[in-house]
Amino acid sequence: MGKLSQIDKAAEKKGSAVTTLWQFVKFIVVSLGAFVIQTFLPYLLKLPMTEEFLNRPYEFWIYSSEKAASAGMATTGLGLFIALTASNIIAQIVSFFINKEKTFNSSANTKVVFPIYIVFTVALIAFSAWLQPFLVNWLTSKNLGASAIAISGAICGAVQFFLYFPVDKILFHKK
Repeated sequence: MGKLSQIDKAAEKKGSAVTTLWQFVKFIVVSLGAFVIQTFLPYLLKLPMTEEFLNRPYEFWIYSSEKAASAGMATTGLGLFIALTASNIIAQIVSFFINKEKTFNSSANTKVVFPIYIVFTVALIAFSAWLQPFLVNWLTSKNLGASAIAISGAICGAVQFFLYFPVDKILFHKK
Protein backbone atom coordinates (compact mmCIF):
# COMPACT_ATOMS: atom_id res chain seq x y z
CA MET A 1 0.00 0.00 0.00
CA GLY A 2 1.38 3.37 -1.03
CA LYS A 3 1.82 6.34 1.27
CA LEU A 4 -1.10 8.18 -0.37
CA SER A 5 -3.42 5.21 0.25
CA GLN A 6 -2.32 5.07 3.89
CA ILE A 7 -3.13 8.76 4.36
CA ASP A 8 -6.48 8.27 2.56
CA LYS A 9 -7.41 5.47 4.97
CA ALA A 10 -6.30 7.46 8.02
CA ALA A 11 -8.43 10.43 6.88
CA GLU A 12 -11.45 8.16 6.33
CA LYS A 13 -11.17 6.86 9.91
CA LYS A 14 -11.40 10.44 11.19
CA GLY A 15 -14.75 11.09 9.45
CA SER A 16 -16.23 12.76 6.40
CA ALA A 17 -15.06 16.29 7.28
CA VAL A 18 -11.42 15.19 7.51
CA THR A 19 -11.82 13.09 4.35
CA THR A 20 -13.18 16.10 2.46
CA LEU A 21 -10.40 18.31 3.81
CA TRP A 22 -7.79 15.74 2.70
CA GLN A 23 -9.46 15.54 -0.74
CA PHE A 24 -9.30 19.33 -0.91
CA VAL A 25 -5.56 19.27 -0.14
CA LYS A 26 -4.99 16.69 -2.91
CA PHE A 27 -7.23 18.74 -5.22
CA ILE A 28 -5.03 21.79 -4.55
CA VAL A 29 -1.91 19.84 -5.55
CA VAL A 30 -3.53 18.59 -8.78
CA SER A 31 -4.86 22.07 -9.48
CA LEU A 32 -1.38 23.54 -9.08
CA GLY A 33 -0.22 21.15 -11.80
CA ALA A 34 -3.11 22.24 -14.00
CA PHE A 35 -2.25 25.86 -13.20
CA VAL A 36 1.31 25.35 -14.41
CA ILE A 37 0.05 23.77 -17.63
CA GLN A 38 -2.57 26.46 -18.23
CA THR A 39 -0.24 29.33 -17.38
CA PHE A 40 2.97 28.35 -19.14
CA LEU A 41 2.03 25.98 -21.98
CA PRO A 42 0.71 28.89 -24.12
CA TYR A 43 4.26 30.24 -24.31
CA LEU A 44 5.43 26.93 -25.81
CA LEU A 45 2.43 26.51 -28.09
CA LYS A 46 2.87 29.92 -29.64
CA LEU A 47 6.57 29.38 -30.45
CA PRO A 48 5.99 27.79 -33.89
CA MET A 49 3.27 30.31 -34.80
CA THR A 50 3.97 33.14 -37.20
CA GLU A 51 3.53 36.70 -36.04
CA GLU A 52 0.72 37.10 -38.57
CA PHE A 53 -1.16 34.08 -37.17
CA LEU A 54 -0.62 35.17 -33.57
CA ASN A 55 -2.16 38.55 -34.38
CA ARG A 56 -4.84 37.50 -36.90
CA PRO A 57 -8.22 39.03 -35.99
CA TYR A 58 -10.95 36.60 -34.93
CA GLU A 59 -14.37 36.39 -33.37
CA PHE A 60 -15.41 33.92 -30.71
CA TRP A 61 -18.63 33.81 -28.74
CA ILE A 62 -19.07 37.41 -27.56
CA TYR A 63 -15.50 38.53 -28.20
CA SER A 64 -14.33 40.21 -31.36
CA SER A 65 -10.71 41.25 -31.64
CA GLU A 66 -11.65 43.79 -34.33
CA LYS A 67 -14.33 45.37 -32.11
CA ALA A 68 -11.85 45.48 -29.23
CA ALA A 69 -9.30 47.21 -31.47
CA SER A 70 -11.86 49.74 -32.68
CA ALA A 71 -12.69 50.48 -29.03
CA GLY A 72 -9.04 51.29 -28.43
CA MET A 73 -8.22 48.11 -26.50
CA ALA A 74 -5.09 46.07 -27.06
CA THR A 75 -6.05 42.83 -28.80
CA THR A 76 -5.01 39.22 -28.86
CA GLY A 77 -4.96 37.37 -32.15
CA LEU A 78 -6.19 33.97 -33.26
CA GLY A 79 -2.88 32.24 -32.55
CA LEU A 80 -2.77 33.37 -28.94
CA PHE A 81 -6.45 32.51 -28.52
CA ILE A 82 -5.72 28.96 -29.75
CA ALA A 83 -2.64 28.62 -27.52
CA LEU A 84 -4.59 29.79 -24.44
CA THR A 85 -7.60 27.57 -25.14
CA ALA A 86 -5.55 24.46 -26.03
CA SER A 87 -3.57 24.84 -22.80
CA ASN A 88 -6.78 25.06 -20.83
CA ILE A 89 -8.18 21.91 -22.48
CA ILE A 90 -4.99 19.94 -21.83
CA ALA A 91 -4.92 21.06 -18.19
CA GLN A 92 -8.53 19.96 -17.67
CA ILE A 93 -8.06 16.52 -19.25
CA VAL A 94 -5.04 15.83 -17.04
CA SER A 95 -6.94 17.06 -13.97
CA PHE A 96 -9.96 14.87 -14.72
CA PHE A 97 -8.06 11.61 -14.65
CA ILE A 98 -5.79 12.44 -11.71
CA ASN A 99 -8.66 13.77 -9.59
CA LYS A 100 -10.90 10.82 -10.39
CA GLU A 101 -8.28 8.21 -9.54
CA LYS A 102 -6.11 9.84 -6.86
CA THR A 103 -7.98 12.73 -5.25
CA PHE A 104 -11.41 11.13 -4.89
CA ASN A 105 -10.48 7.42 -5.32
CA SER A 106 -13.59 7.20 -7.45
CA SER A 107 -15.25 4.15 -8.91
CA ALA A 108 -17.58 6.34 -10.97
CA ASN A 109 -18.08 5.04 -14.47
CA THR A 110 -15.84 7.14 -16.72
CA LYS A 111 -18.25 6.61 -19.63
CA VAL A 112 -20.95 8.34 -17.59
CA VAL A 113 -19.02 11.06 -15.71
CA PHE A 114 -16.61 12.07 -18.48
CA PRO A 115 -19.39 13.41 -20.78
CA ILE A 116 -20.85 15.37 -17.85
CA TYR A 117 -17.40 16.68 -17.01
CA ILE A 118 -16.88 17.62 -20.68
CA VAL A 119 -20.11 19.66 -20.77
CA PHE A 120 -19.13 21.48 -17.59
CA THR A 121 -15.58 21.95 -18.86
CA VAL A 122 -16.73 23.25 -22.26
CA ALA A 123 -18.87 25.86 -20.49
CA LEU A 124 -15.92 26.90 -18.30
CA ILE A 125 -13.49 26.89 -21.21
CA ALA A 126 -15.89 28.99 -23.32
CA PHE A 127 -16.08 31.44 -20.45
CA SER A 128 -12.29 31.39 -20.01
CA ALA A 129 -11.77 31.69 -23.77
CA TRP A 130 -13.61 34.98 -23.53
CA LEU A 131 -12.21 36.06 -20.14
CA GLN A 132 -8.52 35.32 -20.71
CA PRO A 133 -8.09 37.38 -23.90
CA PHE A 134 -10.19 40.12 -22.30
CA LEU A 135 -7.83 40.11 -19.30
CA VAL A 136 -4.74 40.01 -21.53
CA ASN A 137 -6.06 43.06 -23.37
CA TRP A 138 -6.94 44.89 -20.17
CA LEU A 139 -3.63 44.05 -18.48
CA THR A 140 -1.71 45.07 -21.59
CA SER A 141 -3.52 48.41 -21.56
CA LYS A 142 -2.30 48.80 -17.95
CA ASN A 143 1.32 48.30 -19.11
CA LEU A 144 1.55 44.71 -17.85
CA GLY A 145 1.98 43.23 -21.33
CA ALA A 146 4.93 40.98 -20.49
CA SER A 147 3.02 39.38 -17.59
CA ALA A 148 -0.48 39.55 -19.06
CA ILE A 149 -0.64 35.93 -20.25
CA ALA A 150 0.56 34.54 -16.91
CA ILE A 151 -1.69 36.80 -14.81
CA SER A 152 -4.76 36.07 -16.95
CA GLY A 153 -4.02 32.34 -16.79
CA ALA A 154 -3.74 32.52 -13.02
CA ILE A 155 -7.07 34.34 -12.72
CA CYS A 156 -8.87 31.90 -15.01
CA GLY A 157 -7.28 28.98 -13.19
CA ALA A 158 -8.48 30.34 -9.84
CA VAL A 159 -12.06 30.72 -11.11
CA GLN A 160 -12.00 27.16 -12.42
CA PHE A 161 -10.44 25.83 -9.21
CA PHE A 162 -13.27 27.11 -7.03
CA LEU A 163 -15.92 25.79 -9.42
CA TYR A 164 -14.39 22.36 -10.09
CA PHE A 165 -13.98 21.05 -6.53
CA PRO A 166 -17.68 20.82 -5.67
CA VAL A 167 -18.52 19.48 -9.14
CA ASP A 168 -15.78 16.84 -8.94
CA LYS A 169 -16.83 15.90 -5.39
CA ILE A 170 -20.33 15.15 -6.71
CA LEU A 171 -19.24 13.40 -9.92
CA PHE A 172 -16.43 11.30 -8.47
CA HIS A 173 -18.19 9.33 -5.76
CA LYS A 174 -16.14 7.00 -3.57
CA LYS A 175 -15.15 3.46 -4.57
